[in-house]
Amino acid sequence: MTDMDARLAAALPSQGLTVAVSGGVDSLTLATFAGRLSPITVAHAVSPAVPAEATERVQDMAQTEGWRLIVLNAREFDDPAYLKNPVNRCYFCKSNLYTRIREEVSGVIAAGTNTDDLGEFRPGLTAAAEQGVIHPYVEAGIGKSDLRALAARLGLGSVAQLPAQPCLASRVETGIAIQSKDLAFVHEIEALIRQQAPAQDVRCRITHDGVRLETSGEIPLPLLSTIQMRCHEDGRPFAGVSPYRRGSAFIGGA
Repeated sequence: MTDMDARLAAALPSQGLTVAVSGGVDSLTLATFAGRLSPITVAHAVSPAVPAEATERVQDMAQTEGWRLIVLNAREFDDPAYLKNPVNRCYFCKSNLYTRIREEVSGVIAAGTNTDDLGEFRPGLTAAAEQGVIHPYVEAGIGKSDLRALAARLGLGSVAQLPAQPCLASRVETGIAIQSKDLAFVHEIEALIRQQAPAQDVRCRITHDGVRLETSGEIPLPLLSTIQMRCHEDGRPFAGVSPYRRGSAFIGGA
């Protein structure tokens, strides 16, 4: 066990731990590490904001690792404050999530927040603090590159390489109401791009000007034409392509 591993182990309770797992590298790695030390529960929320492949990934790993898995509806789509999509939308999302998890489990709830997240606008951390959620990576001083290395050491090769994938609602510009049909469209377009132009960061943003694509690479012209046609079919203005910028859908965050 490395020094970093020892710090992370010390940040975890010896029993009764529930890890909130979205299906991304951070939470899956935390659950794997913790679950190999002692039995854990994994809580995963399903909603229009969570891609189906993330849920499938969690279910597959739960079976492989022997986790007790709870799949639940966090009910954020029943919350008008969330659906209005204010700049602190993530607060309402996480508040609903942790409340639902607490209805199902007792003991400590842990999240996959890492030290790199602390320098960003993260209103969900306020909800976590209100619910007593712990952040073992932060306590152990572990950032994104560290946890990817940890994932690789744990034998989670494909998980270690997963790109950052916040919830689909993060693609909707602040002030535009969250709607399931928009999130389904976002997922469709991003999946199409990844199929034909892999190995790049990509976001399909729903903005006040229309659909804007952000990528860290190039979108082939035939694919771009297909996407523009798809926008036209769905009655959505196409607002162009720009370089990928993390968190650009937030307006007014600080």
